[in-house]
Amino acid sequence: MTKHVYWILELSIKDGHLDQLKEIMEEMSTATKKDEPHALNYEWWISEDESACHIFERYEDSAAVMVHLGNFGSKFMERFMSHVDPTGFKVYGDASDEVKAALTGFGPQFLTQLGGFTR
Repeated sequence: MTKHVYWILELSIKDGHLDQLKEIMEEMSTATKKDEPHALNYEWWISEDESACHIFERYEDSAAVMVHLGNFGSKFMERFMSHVDPTGFKVYGDASDEVKAALTGFGPQFLTQLGGFTR
């Protein structure tokens, strides 16, 4: 079992905000890749009708999540949230109590591994 923490954040894109969301996605992706070496996956997905976005993020451990949340909160959260409405948030893995508390405002559902494996 790993100490990885990962999630899928489901979002509804506000009408007329897709271009702005794409711009902030580029900024956020670039910053995360550059400044957060323990961010293992940072992937944005969009529905065919371009009305929904899912973001898959995976971090080495809870400490890496806290670094990301600090960067997100100080640099991007207000602008990001002006373009989307969260519709679902599933968190998987070994999330610390600190991570759980930090994510509470987004209404997450925390899931614990029942079985399987990671390569």
